[in-house]
Amino acid sequence: MESFRTEIENPIVQKDIIELEKKIKLFRDGKIDEEKFRSLRLARGIYGQRQPGVQMIRIKLPYGKSTGEQLVRICEVSEKYSTGKLHITTRQDIQIHYVSLDETPQLWAELEKDDVTIREACGNTVRNVTASETAGVDPKEPFDVTPYAEATFQYFLRNPICQEMGRKFKMAFSASEEDTALTYLHDLGFIPQLKNIDGQSQRGFKVLLGGGLGSQPRHADLIHEFLPTDELIPFIEGVLRIFDRHGERARRMKARMKFLLNDIGLEEFLRLVDEEKNALPYQKYPIDSKTYESTITQARPVVPAVEAPLSLAYEQWKLTNVFPQKQKGFVSIGVKVLLGDFSTKQARQLAELVQKYANNEIRFTLRQNILIRDVQEEAVPFFYQELQKIGLSDAGYNTFGDITACPGTDTCNLGIASSTGIARELEKVILNEYPQYLKNTDLTIKISGCMNACGQHNMAHIGFQGMSMKVGKTVFPALQVLLGGGTLGNGNGRFADKVIKIPSKRGPEALRILIKDFETFGEKSESFLDYYDRKGQIYFYDILKVLTDTATLTEADQVDWGNEDAYKVAVGVGECAGVVIDLVATLLLEAREKLELSEEAYKEARWSDSIYHTYAALVNAAKAILLSEGKSTNSYANIIKLFDETFTETDKIELGKPFAEIVYQIQQEEPSQEFAKTYYEQAAGVFEAISAFREKEVTA
Repeated sequence: MESFRTEIENPIVQKDIIELEKKIKLFRDGKIDEEKFRSLRLARGIYGQRQPGVQMIRIKLPYGKSTGEQLVRICEVSEKYSTGKLHITTRQDIQIHYVSLDETPQLWAELEKDDVTIREACGNTVRNVTASETAGVDPKEPFDVTPYAEATFQYFLRNPICQEMGRKFKMAFSASEEDTALTYLHDLGFIPQLKNIDGQSQRGFKVLLGGGLGSQPRHADLIHEFLPTDELIPFIEGVLRIFDRHGERARRMKARMKFLLNDIGLEEFLRLVDEEKNALPYQKYPIDSKTYESTITQARPVVPAVEAPLSLAYEQWKLTNVFPQKQKGFVSIGVKVLLGDFSTKQARQLAELVQKYANNEIRFTLRQNILIRDVQEEAVPFFYQELQKIGLSDAGYNTFGDITACPGTDTCNLGIASSTGIARELEKVILNEYPQYLKNTDLTIKISGCMNACGQHNMAHIGFQGMSMKVGKTVFPALQVLLGGGTLGNGNGRFADKVIKIPSKRGPEALRILIKDFETFGEKSESFLDYYDRKGQIYFYDILKVLTDTATLTEADQVDWGNEDAYKVAVGVGECAGVVIDLVATLLLEAREKLELSEEAYKEARWSDSIYHTYAALVNAAKAILLSEGKSTNSYANIIKLFDETFTETDKIELGKPFAEIVYQIQQEEPSQEFAKTYYEQAAGVFEAISAFREKEVTA
């Protein structure tokens, strides 16, 4: 474990990894509460699997970008610590599985050698900032959103305002009004706009707030038609601060941004964001896109001459997988990856291919595929030949036959039924029985193993959600069929209707019924969504109802797709066991650590960071002592209010003024050196008062 301490040049990253190593040891020794350790672990991209004793590692790749060198590094880590398999997620991350918890610090250290992180890939943090994989090469884009997505990622990584929020927070940047990054279902979504101001073309973003999937989907609200790019970071920070302060923390299922907006209303939320402006470190935050754009060049390596194959397979692949770029003479090549799963052997060969013959960059996509960028037009036959050798030359990229699915019961603790198993069967149905749909880019199938919608099933034209159904005393794997979702563009989308629940083994037949009915009764040039709207939800319930007959179920129907044993509902037990200790003491320890972080930030002249660490220390200390009194809290704002009611107003703890008055100075004061110092000193006094009260209670 000592090796990484000298090999990592970035002291901040080095400190992060050493801290993880220390916390793992404390957890193993029973000195950290299991829930608190889980929170820390998740914020470092370490996620418990369904299988006991091993972890899933989520590797965070902003907007899905990877160089050849980074991909090779990921391969090395997977081969050394995992299984040599890679999984592309619907948030453009890479996941590897079956990793030992004790090896995660070294794994992380090795990734960082090529500037790859796992920090904040999971947990109640700002998750991976996603973007259209075509950003920078899209002929329809007003400008390249890449530098803005990168700036957003960099600014909020390790930012104290978003380390321990009530729930995760997701952001996306689309390349154009086609909205291929699905901004309408994100906490914050951005679509690039150009606006003529005083005769000058200026860049900005259309902004959407409060979208989400899960069991209760919510369409994001349009809040800005045009937000100037230099106001992007300050606006996001304001939103995150209000979400952190007022977001639900007790009821996990109600803790996302969409529920806060439903509770207090959009107008009140935006008022709070506006009220927070004075506390922000920046009122304007210019993003240097010109420097980034000046470094972008299209390489023209010498590519071996290859004759274009005279085959239908090649022509079909070229039709569905090759796309013109806005850069003349170059194309992007879509690589269809079945369910996002590929091997490190394939990945290494792909890395070598893009290093030698493209521009040394790929982007992992929201649909679990790969986009190779900046390929010379004349090199297309050569790339097809090489992708055939790798086993990644399937046609049908981003078509109806390109199904999205989460891992489901393969590895996920929350999976109810197999999503990957049924996805493979449905792809077989399309390939073997309806090959004409391998060219169709207007229809989508998405599958999730549970209601959490990691497979985005409830925004697909045809969606399936893993469920269970009981017939007598026997439990069968089941699928809920959803219809009528889709992305409409311009920041608009629609969520699918829940139509019917059927046994999982009848999923392929459900697809056959739907396709056949669409082909028979759909009008000429009618889209699937128009056809669905014209026929109506009840019509589709009626045509699929034949599949719900439980009298004809057999023992074979008890075995889920991709499995050999009879189905049973189970929740994975992949979380590590630890000794349950005094949670109050743990929270007080965390408050002290926050004060130490505040002091450290102050010494480095990071006034805003110091102030926010101080704020977090105050709230953590208050939460700890409220817990000791048996008081339940559901938001930071509630903690502050309840502390005054329980302690200062009853004179149990004397602070000289209301706790809220001390804490909420963060809203009123600009982030200066003087305020950072004063705020810290006041917080240290509060912490001592709370600690003294706690000691008195324990020893009484």
